[in-house]
Amino acid sequence: MSKKALLGLVDYGSGNLRSVQRAIEHAGADCIHVLSKADTAGCAGLVVPGVGSFGDCARQLREAGLWEVIKDWIGADKPYLGICLGYQLLFDSSEESPGVEGFGALHGKVVHFPKSSGIKIPHMGWNQLNIRKPSDCLMTGLAENPDFYFVHSYYPVPEDDTVITSTCDYGVEFAASVTKGNLSAVQFHPEKSQAVGLEMLRNFISSLK
Repeated sequence: MSKKALLGLVDYGSGNLRSVQRAIEHAGADCIHVLSKADTAGCAGLVVPGVGSFGDCARQLREAGLWEVIKDWIGADKPYLGICLGYQLLFDSSEESPGVEGFGALHGKVVHFPKSSGIKIPHMGWNQLNIRKPSDCLMTGLAENPDFYFVHSYYPVPEDDTVITSTCDYGVEFAASVTKGNLSAVQFHPEKSQAVGLEMLRNFISSLK
């Protein structure tokens, strides 16, 4: 029997950790909560979920001593999966929290959905992906326009649009997922997206060395 991949789930008090852990385990990997750098030993990949605000999330990670742990992991181009705020924090800054720096692993800014469009904010519920790169490690084998579950009022605008692997339309077309090297991140919630979310998590697990 082959050994399961071990994923490190960054634990800084985010409210959706348990559901993410259950989804990871259901998708076929073992999961350890990362509270310090020592916990990353033996991890094949790091998963950073997040709910709440950009600024609060950054502050909590710094206070927990996890900011540099994540930054070093990304800097070493080790497999990373960011979910929701774990995606937004990869960028330079966010309109949600002026003056708060993100990791800057991807250049660009996180912006608010335009109020002038008349759409309901936050963007909450199921919506369709427009897959740009079907061969991407997360997208392999997915239907052409799969539905995923979203909950957010802000979205990143990457300066380099070649990192965008899928988009979604909600008043505007925005980058729903990105990949750069071994770094992948999504604005939607795979752990809330039922069978297709588990399929995406299995894709991430399968991509690990």
